[in-house]
Amino acid sequence: MTARIIDGQAIASELRARVAGEVARVKRDHGLTPGLAVVLVGNDPASEVYVRNKHAQTQAAGMASFVHRLPADVSQADLLALIARLNRDSSVHGILVQLPLPKSLHTETIIHAIDPKKDVDGLHPNNAGRLAAGFAALAPCTPLGCIILT
Repeated sequence: MTARIIDGQAIASELRARVAGEVARVKRDHGLTPGLAVVLVGNDPASEVYVRNKHAQTQAAGMASFVHRLPADVSQADLLALIARLNRDSSVHGILVQLPLPKSLHTETIIHAIDPKKDVDGLHPNNAGRLAAGFAALAPCTPLGCIILT
């Protein structure tokens, strides 16, 4: 087996261009701007960077980006209410709740609350089960990125 050098920057650039092209096509053909809502609870430094980058890349692709920043002491009920609003919002096509959540929140309950059709991370049990069974499903970004790079 021989090693090969992977040009991650070039692959990422090509993927971003493909996504932007598809977003432009959807806008042109359907008059629809895809929208991504990201929910950040607390101020974990790594999560802050991830959300900032996700916001910039979403906008660069021509999509609508909705960032919801909540304090670390937000109640589970308030977070669930926000997710319910995002589930009903027709301008939001994808929802990403940044993990990890503060220990006061029950992560499984939060993930279950996301509409499976809007679950960008593919963590909802419906999506994870479909993926595990080999059915069509949205694959989580990090594992999919690893597959793309191989």
